[in-house]
Amino acid sequence: MSSEPSTASNLPPVAPEVLAEAVENLTARLRKKLDAAIAGCAAGARPGEDGGVTVRFGDDALVTLRPGPGGAVTTAEQATCTCLLAPRCLHRAAVLGAAPLADPEDLSAPDGADVPAPDRAADPAAAGPGVAPGPGAGAGPGTAGGFVPGPVSGSVPGSAPESGSGAKPAAGSASGTTSGSLPGPRSGSGASGTAPAAGPASVLGAGTEPGPDAEVLTAAQLRAACALWRAAAEALAAGVTAGGAVVQAELLRAAHTARLAGLPRAEAATLRVVRGLRAARERSGGHRLADLTAAFRELLHTAGLLASGTAGGPALTGTVRRAYQPGGSLRVYGLCREPVLSATGYGGVVTHLLAADGARYSVSDVRPGGLARARGAGSASVALGGAALDHAGLARGGLRIAGATVSADGRLGAGRGVQATPLRGVPWTEEPAASLFARPAAESVAGRLADRDADPEGAEPALIGCEVIVVGAAGEDLLVREVRADAPLLRLRAAHPHPELPHTANLRRIAAHPGLLLRVLGRPDLDRAATLRPLAVGPVPGARHTLRLPEEWLGRADLGYDVLQGGHFPPGTAAAPSAAEGPDVLADSPLWRVRRLLESGVAGGRRAVAEAARTAEPRTAFGPLRRAGFATAAELATALAAEADRRPRDVFGRLTDPSPDGYARAWLAASTHLAAAERSLVAASWAWGEARDSGEARTR
Repeated sequence: MSSEPSTASNLPPVAPEVLAEAVENLTARLRKKLDAAIAGCAAGARPGEDGGVTVRFGDDALVTLRPGPGGAVTTAEQATCTCLLAPRCLHRAAVLGAAPLADPEDLSAPDGADVPAPDRAADPAAAGPGVAPGPGAGAGPGTAGGFVPGPVSGSVPGSAPESGSGAKPAAGSASGTTSGSLPGPRSGSGASGTAPAAGPASVLGAGTEPGPDAEVLTAAQLRAACALWRAAAEALAAGVTAGGAVVQAELLRAAHTARLAGLPRAEAATLRVVRGLRAARERSGGHRLADLTAAFRELLHTAGLLASGTAGGPALTGTVRRAYQPGGSLRVYGLCREPVLSATGYGGVVTHLLAADGARYSVSDVRPGGLARARGAGSASVALGGAALDHAGLARGGLRIAGATVSADGRLGAGRGVQATPLRGVPWTEEPAASLFARPAAESVAGRLADRDADPEGAEPALIGCEVIVVGAAGEDLLVREVRADAPLLRLRAAHPHPELPHTANLRRIAAHPGLLLRVLGRPDLDRAATLRPLAVGPVPGARHTLRLPEEWLGRADLGYDVLQGGHFPPGTAAAPSAAEGPDVLADSPLWRVRRLLESGVAGGRRAVAEAARTAEPRTAFGPLRRAGFATAAELATALAAEADRRPRDVFGRLTDPSPDGYARAWLAASTHLAAAERSLVAASWAWGEARDSGEARTR
């Protein structure tokens, strides 16, 4: 939930549609100069009158941003320039392009307000199942002559990790993920009139019927989804190197159209891609190419499914804003606090709560303010039903709530009818918190992985608890082993690595005490092998060599706010377990070859993947994948390289198929299969000790 703040944090956030309109109004000549003009705008920002921010360009041009009450620029009139070309000038567009993008959710009503669902009035074009064209049908209803990605016919043969991979497929892994989830290719593409990259890369065929929970999309939604697919495919083909302000503006325009059509989930996926492109081009410290690659996969997957007309419903289209429903009377108890720091300049805290029946809830307090607000919000008052508690007290206390309002993800709303009364806190040794530490971590993670398979781009995984013994440090990480037989070595990685937050420092202090017994409450990192992001730690009941925390801490320390000191650790030393670690089934697998190919495509665009195809024979380059049992991954990677290098031309040297659709489909097929295979390997890493001993038993 944390990320590095943008270098443009001294500029107010800007609504995506305002920036998209400003770039669209530029002439072609000015668009070529936009990226250079954006550089340095944030550093030149100065406070202006009436709470505005000004940026000067020479002697004749002064750009002024006047954010609204919510702290963001939400209309074109709030951004002005004094030059003669305004508002169609380069200066104004450059300053807007340098400002951070505002989250649409932050621009709408406050938490707890009920927002009606998007209007789905009857539409003649969406009256029946035939609303979406079939594969190869070209433009269909509401496509404005554009391409609609076709639906998928079934799974790719062998799409789950094969027997030679050293891991058992998880439920809903590649075979289930690929089926019905990829946009199909057009027929007749290329000079020869046949579909390119035949075989696994095509992953298509006849259309699939919508599922029982699917909604019929309106013509406006289909148009928005098709436009979003085209913009995403163009951005993927351009890559970070060519994904400047103009490419980003095309994505933002398509995102705004998707929001107006009632597709907020698609819009959110687009904004993640745009922020990732910005961070990569700015060489931000918080940028990770793997995160941008995952964002592109989510965007193409969502846009492709929507544009094919084979999927819909709230799980895919999303909701305009978190909807709160009556929750009746609740008794909830605090678990821990988690600082929140976003790239758009927002900061705050989320306090995690647990009900007597095991249901998870949370109270959020996130507002503009960045790091300073994230650090101070941990002791700010809780705005919920007039309860005289701060977040520090709530994390170690409880609430009796009457007239509660609850969102689908467990967020408690602060409506006018909510009344809350403080309760005595419950230590982790008592129910309901004690049940969190009763199950082996592998079982808890298996449930989280099943949730991820059901909704690959859903909310963050829920917190899990486990009892561990400290092994030692591994760089900035902490190695521990769960206190149970046949447990694998786990890696604890800072939940929020910002140096001004105490997560990393606390883990470093714990690592200096090998053999220490701990209870850990954290969020599993489902993208890494056997990795947990701890939010709080506490002593193990009855253990001698464990933490000694102050009585007022109620037996736990919030790693994002509490600072562990020398007196919190027991004197002397204890016997530490062996640091012998089994193989990292994710890092040691040859799937890194596919990951590197996909990430090189995101960084350098289609040209980078094509160059990789020319430098080595694909079947030779991906031979280790086949020998390890990842034959489908090898075929998909080979097809991607071939499609990237496929640029058919006519007798005059002109491209006969300049569209990036085929390349985007091949990239998405390889990326989707890789994500499913890696999820299976991550699941195996948590149960490595059990799998190892089972194998030895079979050998004996």
